[in-house]
Amino acid sequence: MKKPLSALAAGTLVLGIAEFMIMGILPNVANGLGISNATAGHLISAYAIGVCFGAPMLVLARKFALKNILLALVGIMVLGNFCAAIAPNYHFMMLARFVSGLPHGAYFGVASIVALKLAPKGKTALAISIMISGMTIANLFGVPLGTTISTLLSWRAAFFLTSMCGLAALFLVFRLIPQVGGIEDTGFKGQFKFLKSIMPWLLIACTLLGNGSIFCWYSYINPLLTEVSGFPEKSISLLMFLAGVGMVCGNMLSGKLSDKFTPAKVATAVQGIIAISLMLIFFFAQYPILSATLMFICTFCLFALGSPEQLLLLQYSKGGEMLGAACVQIAFNLGNAIGAYAGGLPIEGGLPYNYTALVGFPAACLGFILFFTFTIRSKKFSFQ
Repeated sequence: MKKPLSALAAGTLVLGIAEFMIMGILPNVANGLGISNATAGHLISAYAIGVCFGAPMLVLARKFALKNILLALVGIMVLGNFCAAIAPNYHFMMLARFVSGLPHGAYFGVASIVALKLAPKGKTALAISIMISGMTIANLFGVPLGTTISTLLSWRAAFFLTSMCGLAALFLVFRLIPQVGGIEDTGFKGQFKFLKSIMPWLLIACTLLGNGSIFCWYSYINPLLTEVSGFPEKSISLLMFLAGVGMVCGNMLSGKLSDKFTPAKVATAVQGIIAISLMLIFFFAQYPILSATLMFICTFCLFALGSPEQLLLLQYSKGGEMLGAACVQIAFNLGNAIGAYAGGLPIEGGLPYNYTALVGFPAACLGFILFFTFTIRSKKFSFQ
């Protein structure tokens, strides 16, 4: 199981670098294209729009073998990032970012199904977390590396390296992923039938609220740590590494716990911890050690939600599994965008940066209530 799942993780690694790297090199991209930082910020939105457009297109690929779909999606990753590396102007770069986002949700949808098919009995949630682990490793190592390359060479070199990583992922998928066949073809309309039930909608809402609540605060983590917590600017890189460690640990531990206690219970508990942590950040962000500890807890929880949500949506999207699994990434990206906007409102009003956590607190509480409702409504089921 390890080698094929590692190949799947290579794909999520490329997606993670492509999605998050630009946040660290945005000024370089803006200078290179002759645009303002605010205009360059639209390149982040273009990727998110690509995610939302690309995932529903899976309904058109339902008749193809899963491995072949994965190869096509990784190929689009390579193309999008290569086009970003050679973009001659802002509009071409916008298109390249949109193309880069197209395979994101779709890849997670297909890779989740492949991971389930490859997982041994009793290890399904762990298999999903291994597949997702590439995203956490991207935040831990890939994004800082891309930022360093952008500084030492150019931002174009960073996107070119991402494209080369995509080629490596393409090779690994081709060599290590077996032909596991496709899924049952329920027809075009049958792919959407699962959305008639309230349970998938509860999960989608929980994903959006959970991630959105954290990104209200995390989108402004740098100025919060320096201006409120009092950390020197030179310590931010080390603190971001600590945040990345939290993501890696949260993802792997939640997979193991979900196999032991059920994904619904784990996700509900994690969402509750998020709500408590955000309120504590609001009150205690001025204390450096507490602020750093709470940052670790929140980033831990951010990715601890990933594998339970992915697995639950697969379970509750019979007949439309690829689309269901991809919906997690759509909700994730929408939550990021909405959270960043909402978290910025108190800052624009002149309030300190710890108020970003206060904005996220109600959303986190609502996410907990919905997850608790989901857990009560759902029947006990086995993923074996």
